[in-house]
Amino acid sequence: MTVGVREQPRDAGPPHPGPGSRLGLVGWLTGLAVLVGVGYRLWLLGHAAPPTNSDEAAMGLAALHISRAEGFPVWFYGQQYMGPLEAYLAAPVFALAGGPSLLGLRLPTLALYVLFLLLAWRLTLRLTGDLWFGLLVVAVLALGSDRVVKNQLIAGGGYPEMNAAGMALAVLAVDLASGRPGWRLARWAVWGFLAGLMVWVDPLVLPYVVALGAVLVGFCRRELWGAAGALFGAAAALGAAPLLLDSLLSGRNPLNAVLAASGANASAGWADRLHGGLLLGPALGMGFCGPGRCATWQLWWALALPLLLALAAATAWHTLRRAPALPTDPALPTDSAVPAAGGAGGVAEVPARVAAAVWLALVLAAVGTLGAYTVSSAAGLTPVESSRYLSCLLISLPALLWPVWATARGGPRRPVGDRRGPGSALARPVALALLLATLGTAGHATWQAARTAPATRAAEARHTELVTTLRQLGVRHVRAGYWTCNRLTFATAEQVVCAVVDDALRPGFDRYPAYRREVDGATAPAWVAPTGSPLAHTLDERLRAAPGSLNLVTIDGWRIYLPSA
Repeated sequence: MTVGVREQPRDAGPPHPGPGSRLGLVGWLTGLAVLVGVGYRLWLLGHAAPPTNSDEAAMGLAALHISRAEGFPVWFYGQQYMGPLEAYLAAPVFALAGGPSLLGLRLPTLALYVLFLLLAWRLTLRLTGDLWFGLLVVAVLALGSDRVVKNQLIAGGGYPEMNAAGMALAVLAVDLASGRPGWRLARWAVWGFLAGLMVWVDPLVLPYVVALGAVLVGFCRRELWGAAGALFGAAAALGAAPLLLDSLLSGRNPLNAVLAASGANASAGWADRLHGGLLLGPALGMGFCGPGRCATWQLWWALALPLLLALAAATAWHTLRRAPALPTDPALPTDSAVPAAGGAGGVAEVPARVAAAVWLALVLAAVGTLGAYTVSSAAGLTPVESSRYLSCLLISLPALLWPVWATARGGPRRPVGDRRGPGSALARPVALALLLATLGTAGHATWQAARTAPATRAAEARHTELVTTLRQLGVRHVRAGYWTCNRLTFATAEQVVCAVVDDALRPGFDRYPAYRREVDGATAPAWVAPTGSPLAHTLDERLRAAPGSLNLVTIDGWRIYLPSA
């Protein structure tokens, strides 16, 4: 017996529709789940949530410069890795809107989330043919914890586009490996371009590029020796062109910068790495925890994840071993194809061997992602914030849940063989409990994230008041902390330019050095600090030591220090 497909004699005629293949109630429910997921995120954007920061503002400033044709950066400002694709996507929005805004910056990331959600549904149908399972996948991905919506909506570099691109690579791999006719050269070109583009944008998705690429090599190696391979290589080079050209011209190796950012130059104990990488990281990164912390009961997902990975891998390998072999050229007709795994909509059938190979690739990519994160020092030093590095694990969610769903449904789609073991009587209720726990825990984390939106909107209102006050005071140049500067410059569309200082008033890290040069050349820059911050304390001490040297203006949440005339 194979997994996720129905075996059928070769002379049995056209396959019968699979469970849920008739759009009706399940179709309406799936559409509703999509609308809920998109509506929830639109509601967050209306509350300026998730909260923005200076890193996202740096991406917004890059988009502003692109929209004005003032610069076309290869890398995220201030570093030599991570292509600023989000800035190039937001630049047309800024140009059409007549200026920058947080909403304009995030509209492309919302569109990328919608694309990811639809592609996940498409992949699920192609590989299983079960619309009810497609509904489950869409429902889980429509939810969004604090960490998940930050990864999906904040234009901070890499995360919003990685999942959409990874899911697109999986869908294209299914079509190519199964020999789906029509537009094959175009599919090869798109696959290669997306793979190269992701190498430039963020290497975190590379385990999925490699694993799905191995599927294509395994099933299409003869096709790759021809025009398809040449087009694939050219498209990949085009996608990675910014990285390749910069490396050739500057002699820099972006891998070194990536390793430094991952904590390769720092040290963390293995106990801390294992705790952050295997316990906190998966639960936070995949959407099962509240904002910035995990309650003990929410960590159950981290304990279940290794079991789900093992079950999914064993299921896919079992099918891969038993499914009929394909002809050497998958583009040729074959009678070894099984009834449509995802046949709704009349698309080509997916052979069981291809479906199993893609499932296995998604599982192995998840294992590689989890392993790479666990051995990095970031997992031990900053597990809460660095759990964003596990964002790509959501690409593997359909593969992880499919064996559980098949067990819960019972019948001929049991995920492991035909024989019932001694514990088979418990398998179905355990699987049902696991699915309900997944939805329940992710739903609770979503509720926790939604509760923070009003506070985020209030904080954004205070920042808007700061911008308004600076304009009324005629302030053009300021010095402030890192997490204030770029955000302030972006919010004012560079009408207020800020240079970074640390808490001791020493020069800090300016992602865009031109701002520091402009502020240093100004006659009397002001100072801005959040109320109660160490920087505000330092400036208050200076004011006490030299009364009259600064004029203090206070507003809700902020302190503005103006130089005396």
